[in-house]
Amino acid sequence: MIALSALAVGAAALTTTGSALSPEAPRAQTADELLQQMTLEQKVGQLFVTYAYGRTADTPDPVNREEFGVDTPAQVVEKYHLGGIIHFTWSNSLYDPKQIAELSNGLQTAATSSGARVPLLISTDQEQGQVTRITEPATQLPGNMALGAGRDPVAAERSAAITGRELRAMGLNMNFAPSGDVNVNPANPVIGVRSFSSDPALAAQFTAAQVRGYEDAQPAGEGVSASVKHFPGHGDTNTDSHTALPVIEHDRQQWEQLDAPPFKEAIAAGTDSVMSAHIVVPKLDDSGRPATLAPNVLTGMLRQELGYQGVVFTDSLQMEGVREQHPDAEIPVLALQAGADVMLMPQNLQVAIDGVIAAVRDGRLTEQRIDESVSRVLKLKEQRGVLADPFVDTGQVDSVVGSREHLDEAQRITDPTTTLLRNDAALPLKSPGSVFVTGASEKGTRALSDSVRARGPRSSALATDLQPTPEQIGQAVERAKASDVAVVLTNAAWNPDNASQLDLVRALQQTGKPVIAVATRDPYDAAYADVPAWIASYSDKPVAMESVAKVLFGETAPRGKLPVPVPEPGKPGTDRYPFGFGLGW
Repeated sequence: MIALSALAVGAAALTTTGSALSPEAPRAQTADELLQQMTLEQKVGQLFVTYAYGRTADTPDPVNREEFGVDTPAQVVEKYHLGGIIHFTWSNSLYDPKQIAELSNGLQTAATSSGARVPLLISTDQEQGQVTRITEPATQLPGNMALGAGRDPVAAERSAAITGRELRAMGLNMNFAPSGDVNVNPANPVIGVRSFSSDPALAAQFTAAQVRGYEDAQPAGEGVSASVKHFPGHGDTNTDSHTALPVIEHDRQQWEQLDAPPFKEAIAAGTDSVMSAHIVVPKLDDSGRPATLAPNVLTGMLRQELGYQGVVFTDSLQMEGVREQHPDAEIPVLALQAGADVMLMPQNLQVAIDGVIAAVRDGRLTEQRIDESVSRVLKLKEQRGVLADPFVDTGQVDSVVGSREHLDEAQRITDPTTTLLRNDAALPLKSPGSVFVTGASEKGTRALSDSVRARGPRSSALATDLQPTPEQIGQAVERAKASDVAVVLTNAAWNPDNASQLDLVRALQQTGKPVIAVATRDPYDAAYADVPAWIASYSDKPVAMESVAKVLFGETAPRGKLPVPVPEPGKPGTDRYPFGFGLGW
């Protein structure tokens, strides 16, 4: 338990954060100087990143007491000498940009006024598209597969630069992005549109572009550290590593040709970190362990073969893919032995830290090995400017996050990504009086309906469940009968669990009204229903729906090209729509 006097000092310090001006930065020290001053406990703390519950750094939350033995996020940082914090909505950390900035400053005050006084890496997963932790008013973009469809690496770089600059304005200095996985398996339940492409060269080009965008954002010092994931490649699996341990059967040649190129290019682009995958690759490593715990993968393949010398993060250690085989106290020890540097979100933070310290004390890990990882972490913080000044000016947040400049550029980036896969003379629309929008997205249906209405026609929206009920389908049919055109948004309708979405599409067709379908996630849906027009938007975000509306009404010609092939169901090796396909007019 932290002494009351220390808590009082911390509380007093926190009251000075979150003001219009940034707190005074701590005296800058080099990574090497800091390392020499740290105790073993402080060093080990630098190798862990976790969440903490609370809207501010000094907000008590009973879940903090339950999980960490203290009350506030600041006390979690102080107690464990953490190297970093990761933010989520469910940890009550992400409300609005100014609140996030104030929370970040408060956490940095806690870190720099306790223990070794080392500033934090503050992070989240702002991949954009499907995985977006911070929503509006932060600038929203449609994600990696959409960027792959746009075929413009400069746009991909600029997308990352916008995201990175906004994160840094909110006090976050690290983003667990981009995904460098090559999505060669259409049944992949965990990657999908998070991947740029099924083509290794295209995925590699765009992964490197985003690394540069995140880390080299201008003005100088406004970028964030990138973390390319999930090494050695999570693209060819039909199992979600959050719930089970996937096995990928790629041999050495397949790995070198399919999976490795994005990581090679990311390393060449200077990525600050790489995240490991909780997958077994038996033809590359015979240990039977997930890659996160496999020396042949992290040390052999990543460090020795690819020459990577930066920071290696594990994926979340709460995922079942890494917890199936080993107890929680042993997992971080095995990860360090394998070559990882930072343990992300262990199931029990105290147990994990105690496990590492015990391993040093009994000789399974040397303190020199700990120093190697701590040195990498501190040098990353030094190079990214975190040691010199971890604080942000909360008075400037609103002028950066969701700025008109960023929003306009986001629309310009998104417009060329919309991909037209089928058009039986249905598009562009010829002055319809009314357009009905439905499908498995409340935000998407509302946004597209608003965009349609802004162009003159009457429009209404009806959002359904991901698995539409018969009642919802009946309601949609009646609304469609009363409209001139029906637009239906699908979301992974190819997945058998979501097959009732296809029932909705078929029911709308039976009304006799023109039906336009929009695949708002994977484009694979387009092979599962024949309608007069199929569009792939890769996202249901308003920025993507505005781009769809522009195509519907012929304001812009569709320019996107498929970054993955759309296979013919039940016919292996046959594509309904091949890689690179995309209609125009």
